[in-house]
Formats: sequence, structure tokens, C-alpha cells
Amino acid sequence: MAVMPECQNKGVGSRLAEEGLRYCKTSGYKAIVVLGHPEYYPQFGFVPSINYDIKSEYQVPPEIFMVKELEEFALKGVNGTIKYHQAFNEI
Repeated sequence: MAVMPECQNKGVGSRLAEEGLRYCKTSGYKAIVVLGHPEYYPQFGFVPSINYDIKSEYQVPPEIFMVKELEEFALKGVNGTIKYHQAFNEI
């Protein structure tokens, strides 16, 4: 997610995040991961994925790879490595 600099600090990013989470939940997704700012995403309920023994395929600091359950206990007993779609690896 990105917000143009002239639109930042006006609630645009929060609205995008809230709508994205709402869409994922109503679409039946049980959990969601994000690679992002550790000061920003916790306000939406994201926690470091390491809390669930879930890792990123990328070598990133654990505090920026976060997860949020959209359904209670969706990640109970789940662990492993998240692999992104190949499109994320193309430059």
C-alpha cells in the first residue's frame, strides 16, 4: 500500500487498510500477512508473525513481517514460511 505524499496524514492510508481488511474478511480469508512498518500496522491488529512461528521467505527483520487473524484461532497450530507470488520477485 502506498499513499502519495500530498495525501499522507489525512487518513487515506488508514481507510485503505480498513477497507482491505474488511474485503478480505468478507471474502472468507482467515488471516493476512503484511511486510510493512512496525509502527503503523499494529494499529490494525497486526502482530509480528514470529509470534505464530510463521516466517517470510525474504530475509527481513521479524518486526516488519506481521500477521493478523481475521477469524479467531485461524492460525492455531499453523507455522512455516510464507511464499509470495512470483510477481513479487520480478524486477
